[in-house]
Amino acid sequence: MASPFRPAIDLMAQYAAYHRDRRNIATHFVGIPLIVFAIGVLLARASFSVDGFALNGAWVLWALSALWYLTRGELLLGLATVVVNGVLMALASPLAEGSMLSWLVWGVGSFVVGWVIQFVGHYYEGRKPAFVDDLVGLLVGPMFVVGEWLFALGWGRSMLGEIERRVGPTHIRDLAHPAT
Repeated sequence: MASPFRPAIDLMAQYAAYHRDRRNIATHFVGIPLIVFAIGVLLARASFSVDGFALNGAWVLWALSALWYLTRGELLLGLATVVVNGVLMALASPLAEGSMLSWLVWGVGSFVVGWVIQFVGHYYEGRKPAFVDDLVGLLVGPMFVVGEWLFALGWGRSMLGEIERRVGPTHIRDLAHPAT
């Protein structure tokens, strides 16, 4: 298994190899944030205090993942991913304070819907999700989605060019006549 501490360009290119169909990428713009949000809802229920400072599992995971994103060698990409994940944690945390049923509906429901959307995308791709071959793909997914947004806004042209050099451009896979 490859190191989870590879540079962002290597992580993004490896992840992109599993995500070349534009429909698959589009599903990730919905599915991945839903999954991150769901994890936030579920982990926020585990609350505790450290020296009078209230914490929960969602914010601990966010802080640990923030360190990882910020040390992959692409500061803007790392910061943007940390901010997006932070917004999702902030939206998720209050939902952990509701009833057990409400908490489970939001957490498990969002998680299941997010993964269904992901698997629809991978049907279009014709390829399994990246995390099946490398669990670090679970961390790279949010960075990939944020990176795709940044690319669309004009940031990271050299990174996008290097990714496409390594794994090819995006396309729409012909489902009626799939390549063998």
